[in-house]
Amino acid sequence: MIDRPQFWLVVLFLGISTYAIRFSFLGLLGRRPLPGWLQRCLRYTAVAVMPALVAPAVLWPVATGGHTDPARLMAALATLAVGMITKQMMAAIAAGVAVLAVLQYLLV
Repeated sequence: MIDRPQFWLVVLFLGISTYAIRFSFLGLLGRRPLPGWLQRCLRYTAVAVMPALVAPAVLWPVATGGHTDPARLMAALATLAVGMITKQMMAAIAAGVAVLAVLQYLLV
């Protein structure tokens, strides 16, 4: 276990680091126009981050002890399919939630 002074030192360091990272974009670059190549790259940030956030919850969910769950896989596939077909985020989310709820109800 970590002792209290060391814990608060780590918290302070992480807080300053996080502030510095955000300030570098918002404070230093906030009023300047970004170059076109950077704007094009930043356009894909959400597309790159979402799979990294969703994949562990689908493939190794904590609720199942880290074992892959067929209901979650089917819900993820339904979400992907509806999203690709309709191009509507809320429809895709609703489809995924509905498939997960129905499959969990049927499998329990």
